[in-house]
Amino acid sequence: MGAHALDHDLDDLAASARAALVREIDASGAWDADPLWRSAFETVPRHLFVPYYYVGVMAGHERRWGEDPDPHRREAWLRGAYADVPLATRMRDGELVSSSSQPSLMAKMLTELEVRDGDAVLEIGAGTGYNAALLGHRLGDDRVTTVDLDPEITESARRHLATAGHRPVVVTGDGARGVPERAPFDRIIATCTLTSIPRPWLAQCSPGARILAPLATGLIVLRVRDTGYAEGHFLHTPAFFVPLRGNTPSEPEPPRLGGLPHWARTDDLFRFLTILTAGSLDPYDAYALWEREHQPVRERYGVTVSGADAWAWLDDPQGPYAWPLP
Repeated sequence: MGAHALDHDLDDLAASARAALVREIDASGAWDADPLWRSAFETVPRHLFVPYYYVGVMAGHERRWGEDPDPHRREAWLRGAYADVPLATRMRDGELVSSSSQPSLMAKMLTELEVRDGDAVLEIGAGTGYNAALLGHRLGDDRVTTVDLDPEITESARRHLATAGHRPVVVTGDGARGVPERAPFDRIIATCTLTSIPRPWLAQCSPGARILAPLATGLIVLRVRDTGYAEGHFLHTPAFFVPLRGNTPSEPEPPRLGGLPHWARTDDLFRFLTILTAGSLDPYDAYALWEREHQPVRERYGVTVSGADAWAWLDDPQGPYAWPLP
């Protein structure tokens, strides 16, 4: 089989794999509240944004790539590009520094962003460029700005986006500072874990803007009232992303949970509480609260940003359970 025929077969496989991924996301209900996102996932080819990625193997990590001379490994790369899983796309000294998020989680986050026609969106964490392409398909590339601290990441994101026919504004810079020259924004979405909400974001938002970002092991959705105030609840969805790098508060030491019941130490919701309150609430006090409040789900927690102050809370921003954030 010639190279042209092989490429044609891969094109057909990519189309069928993308259609299967869309069906899987559809079945998950991720975009039920805004099914217009289906068109973006049907149209934007994810494999163009992950020309290579890494999968875990016994010896560490194995690189899969689209230019592999072995046709079977090339097919495995393509099928993997359309699996509903996160893909490690950039490793440094054995550590993950960039990835392509799980598509169904991306669909959920984009739906929860509640975009409207004409909205200007800032994405914190350019990654592969795939998320910016999805936003560009929905809103138009001119309404999308994506920023990343690493010039290697932004350069490859630009390349992937151009290959897929998209040209949003890609900025190399500290995402914690936002992109003031492109403000104001109607929506901000982060694809990296925060320790607090960067105050420059609020100043770059229009009144009523919506911010969606990973915090602790959840997704916080904030409504911006003005340049100094935002508030909102967590979604029920767990989320695990690489940390935001740049001018951000340092991550608190992981809480020591020894001595607590094993089932609590391994419980997702209890871990969320201990990470959210790290440095403010002793893990044993957190356990007592968690039991007293009947093991609260993520949606009962929220965050308020008011001027220089920011705090996480349970049930009520002014209630008895509140913990300062950096």
